Amino acid sequence: MIPTLNPARPQCVLTGAHFLDGDCACSEGAIAAGANFAAGYPITPSTEVVEHFASRIPTVGGVFLQMEDELASSIAVVGAAWGGAKAFTVTSGPGFSLMMEHIGYAAMTETPLVIVDVQRGGPSTGLPTLPAQADMMQARWGSHGDYEIIALCPNSPQECFNLTIDAFNLAEEYRTPVLVMMDECVGHMTEKVVIPPAGDIKLYPRRYTSLPPAEYLPYRPGPDGIPDMAKAGEGYRTEVTGLTHDEHGYPAMNWQAQKKLVSRLLGKIRNKVDRITRWEERGMEDAGVVLVAYGITSRVAERAMQLARAEGLKVGLLRPVVVWPFPEKRIRELAARVRSFVVVEINYGQMVHEVERCAAGKASTVLVGHGGGAVHEPEEILQALREAA
Repeated sequence: MIPTLNPARPQCVLTGAHFLDGDCACSEGAIAAGANFAAGYPITPSTEVVEHFASRIPTVGGVFLQMEDELASSIAVVGAAWGGAKAFTVTSGPGFSLMMEHIGYAAMTETPLVIVDVQRGGPSTGLPTLPAQADMMQARWGSHGDYEIIALCPNSPQECFNLTIDAFNLAEEYRTPVLVMMDECVGHMTEKVVIPPAGDIKLYPRRYTSLPPAEYLPYRPGPDGIPDMAKAGEGYRTEVTGLTHDEHGYPAMNWQAQKKLVSRLLGKIRNKVDRITRWEERGMEDAGVVLVAYGITSRVAERAMQLARAEGLKVGLLRPVVVWPFPEKRIRELAARVRSFVVVEINYGQMVHEVERCAAGKASTVLVGHGGGAVHEPEEILQALREAA
């Protein structure tokens, strides 16, 4: 049963039209979603998210902690979530790498939280102030072991606001860490952001148990495969271990317990893929070639599509909004009727491998890559479309 959604608290919502950059819009989305705890360590180009949060959160009730590093930040938000907070952290590049162990820990302990990654050029310290999209596979596979992740990818400051709220809702609904995969261009561009009234913002409540402490098992799943949480300080005993555990939360060092637990962790997201995945399409009705792009690159790709159509080329655009789980069903459907996919991303080949896998040889797959530091020129994409067509 889906709980009744709650409206946002009016004092948390700056209703109206604003001119915000993506970082600040993301911060406003977190506050509107009810986030009352953030921990972070300064790193370009994400710092403005928590700077804005730190200036706003005292006015609505909450805490921001500047931690000593990204390791401390990512484990602090796990602890805060178990203490009852809606928590998130923000990072980029090298900091994202440091957080990987705790992302896996949050997946294993089913901790609802949000991590925002404002991507920059890499590897290593790379290009701290310039854009890239090279963390996309790391977002899915960065921590060890088998787990599923949910990741959203905004392409505008408005979506930075909207999708951050969605990220908190998904984290609560599926009891899982959720990633917001921004990029430097979207994080630092300033555009009009319309924030709706608090009553129009619907929030998914935390899944708290109604059982008394004597009957509660912290990892006993409900009908949808997701267990309820307990409120700290109300007499419930909860083990929060990254070890393979049973329904009590006690370590269970055997393959049977591993199979039962990990298959459930995977299934609670895999079984809801059709509900979680989301994408946008343009010009797909007659397309023979389909552009696939996300984040800031989708905006450049849309301009290239317009130029291609002006030349008579039948080109469409598919933009994953939720990038993980990947919209593989839609790619397979399109592969049955189009000639080629042209994948545009600011890296030298990441999500293109997912498109190629899903196309399964029924349509060709072409990468228009970029090493980072700038966005593509529409004419570069247009040339690839001419060749594909």
